[in-house]
Amino acid sequence: MTVPIKIGSTRYRKANLALFWAGFVTFVTLYDIQPLLPLFSREFGVSPAAGSLPLSISTGTLAVSMLLAGTISESIGRKPMISAALFLTSLLAVMTAFTATFSSLLAVRFAQGVVLAGVPSVAMAYLGDEMDSSAISSAMGLYISGNAVGGMCGRIISAIMSDYIPWRNSLAVIGCFSFLISCYFMATLPDAANFRRRPFRGAYLVSSLIHHLKDPGMLLLFSIAFLSMGSFISLYNYITFRLLAVPYKLNQSTISLIFMVYFFGSLSSSKMGKLLQRFGRRFMMRMTLGIMLLGLLTTISTSVALIVTGVALFTCGFFGVHTIASGWVGRRAVTANAQASSLYLFFYYLGSSISGTVGGLFWLNFGWLGITALISLLLLLAIVAAEIMATIELKTSSQTGR
Repeated sequence: MTVPIKIGSTRYRKANLALFWAGFVTFVTLYDIQPLLPLFSREFGVSPAAGSLPLSISTGTLAVSMLLAGTISESIGRKPMISAALFLTSLLAVMTAFTATFSSLLAVRFAQGVVLAGVPSVAMAYLGDEMDSSAISSAMGLYISGNAVGGMCGRIISAIMSDYIPWRNSLAVIGCFSFLISCYFMATLPDAANFRRRPFRGAYLVSSLIHHLKDPGMLLLFSIAFLSMGSFISLYNYITFRLLAVPYKLNQSTISLIFMVYFFGSLSSSKMGKLLQRFGRRFMMRMTLGIMLLGLLTTISTSVALIVTGVALFTCGFFGVHTIASGWVGRRAVTANAQASSLYLFFYYLGSSISGTVGGLFWLNFGWLGITALISLLLLLAIVAAEIMATIELKTSSQTGR
């Protein structure tokens, strides 16, 4: 086996930069349409629930496709799969400029969800294969920061540009920029030195997924992923509808600035490791879900300043929940860690897809109070799931002496 990539080496810097930008392209092309959902409703004459479908359909197909992506990469290689995914999503973003109908827009977004599955779990697998054990945490942190920055920039850039040029053109511009970054990624990422090609084994994939689905603890963690991400996307989908409407009537550029609270979320995630060591998972899960609920209730205010404050609190809480739950999955998985992570991400994005669309019905019929009620229910269910999971973990620790 080749010597793994160590902190401070040239290969370490190249791999980190390349994967940072891979995460950026993934999330800039996935979430660049979120602030445009009200425009879709207006232009295509569809309801807010239907107008959210261009995002929901991408996250839905991403969720399903991700179950296969990691296993397929075992056969064709990590770098080729990530590269193909980045180039294809860039091309599809450019093709958005030619979507004359709502159905053609949905078709492009469906395809983007499928191809984007070739990045998240495969990038993590590359890091696991190639990085020295002392370098994995820092490398993973930089990759996740690329995800966050990409999601934030995609939302802000598309919203600002749509005030000056047609939204189709703004998405095409993002696609061209992403294509250039994809070229940089392909030229910069070191070739996998420790990867060993394996034949595709469908039977093993199915059996490992079933194994995790039979574990009550895993199901609870997957449900937390579903409920928390569903809450997060529902809030961000419809906060734009609220601020575009009376009495606020803000423009897209101004509303897009709310997405800068992602910086607070990234900070929350980066600090979570030390807080977990000090206070434990159960306390911190209660705390972060409670912060999400507090932030949500703060957005009921009619003050824009308080609304933004509430969104910032909600975002900090969400990133904390995601950090705790995803780490908990890795700790609980005794075998087939990659499949456990794939299932976690499957439920994570499934929550985004389903709740993001259902939220449109609540917005249409009950306004922001309806969105608040829906998200409150999801968060209360997540709190119950977290409490049951903590109890199961405590019993397991007592029985095993850990």
